[in-house]
Amino acid sequence: MADSTQLKSDALLEQMKQHLSTDAGKALVKKLGLVYQINIAPKKMGFDEVTYTVDLKKGEVAKGSYEGGKPDATFTFKDDDFVKVATGKMNPQIAFMRGLMKVKGSLSAAQKFTPDLFPKPSKM
Repeated sequence: MADSTQLKSDALLEQMKQHLSTDAGKALVKKLGLVYQINIAPKKMGFDEVTYTVDLKKGEVAKGSYEGGKPDATFTFKDDDFVKVATGKMNPQIAFMRGLMKVKGSLSAAQKFTPDLFPKPSKM
């Protein structure tokens, strides 16, 4: 079962959920107003993916597919690569060019998906 796999990304997305309830997080929501769907695979893209919705219209992060129509952009990562991008250790454009990140949907929305969206990790 995919759910039994603990992803490193789970902790990051949990931090992001808390970050969005802060003033800095609410400012991001006002500024962006986009919905991202993130598919994270433990080892290989396309297998046992865990899906998250990062709703920067409502300021919510939830496990599962986006219910309100189509997300502005959908990203697919392997767990380790998502962590690298989210923590700023890998540039999202480089991840995309190397095939470590797949993008569907609006490219202009996708370009706004940067490590700045994530709270700075206190300890990871």
